[in-house]
Amino acid sequence: MAKEKQIKIRYFDYGLLFMAILLVAFGLVMIYSSSAYNAAAQFGDATHYLKRQLISALIGFGFIVAIQAFGYHFFINTSVMSYGAALFLCLIVNIIGEKYNGQRRWFSIGGLSIQPSEIGKITLILFMALVITKLYPKLNDFQTALKVMAFGVPMAFFVAINNLSTAIILAGITYVMVVIATPHPKYFLYMLGGVAFVGTLFLAFGSGYRAERFAIWLDPESADEGYQVLQGLYAIGSGGLMGKGLGESIQKISTLPEAENDMIFSIICEELGVLGAFCVIIMYVILLWRIFVIAMEAKDMEGSYICIGVMTHIGLQATMNIAVATNTIPNTGVALPFISYGGTAIMFTLAEIGLVLSVSRGVKVYE
Repeated sequence: MAKEKQIKIRYFDYGLLFMAILLVAFGLVMIYSSSAYNAAAQFGDATHYLKRQLISALIGFGFIVAIQAFGYHFFINTSVMSYGAALFLCLIVNIIGEKYNGQRRWFSIGGLSIQPSEIGKITLILFMALVITKLYPKLNDFQTALKVMAFGVPMAFFVAINNLSTAIILAGITYVMVVIATPHPKYFLYMLGGVAFVGTLFLAFGSGYRAERFAIWLDPESADEGYQVLQGLYAIGSGGLMGKGLGESIQKISTLPEAENDMIFSIICEELGVLGAFCVIIMYVILLWRIFVIAMEAKDMEGSYICIGVMTHIGLQATMNIAVATNTIPNTGVALPFISYGGTAIMFTLAEIGLVLSVSRGVKVYE
């Protein structure tokens, strides 16, 4: 019997693209709902935040198109230079960056705010994918694996000066990518446990605003600084199963700080209820599952580790944001990917999706 001819089909993960579009569209709706009142009072334009986020989202989708044209290998090959540039920006923003809420995290250019740490996330993923691929045969040695992990330390260190939560995400991206690459993950698990133990002791018995946040997490009613946490919990509790209805939140009206940003999940719970919050989580699960499938089917190691880095970033950041909103962990001030207000964040998170979609084009599918 003659062997049947296999016809290769050009693959593109439209499911992943659809989920990204769905999350961005939902985010635009929630940003308008959570910010319209305050935007009208502050800027005289209820759509102020919505319009800025829409422009940033369109730029992000433009990044997706551009990345498909160049291909992810182009960005891998230039990752050393881009990582170095991002590292420099993350350093100097601590010196000359615009100060907001006591922290220097942004550059203000022509009325636009650029957050270097968001650029740092995507460049770190690309750089670590390159390093892991080049040194993969040597990762059997635990000391070599530690040296590879150390490549992510400078970025996390510079960002940690003014933004500990993002530094944790950067460290998490590096950690997961290296642990998956090494055949000795148990040593890294011991190391993670040790770091977590020492960090908890530092927060519990240390001083400074981070220690204060830990104390507030344990008892939000003990100090005025627990106001945001309590208002977020009130919003979640008042939403019930079905919510008050879209646009009907009470807490967003000058009561809950950063309602359109860090605490937007609380507004989702208040307006759409537990059911709406569950649907949001399901959307993230589907998105991460599609990225995982592409990582498993990628044609080369570089593409696979790009997907692992992006999956870690989005999954870890979404988990941290939801955990903060529900007071499961101390307040860390991280945005909800695709949904929270933040121009630089949505642009470069969509760029990461563009990289994963570029990887998906190399997946082999036969008819």
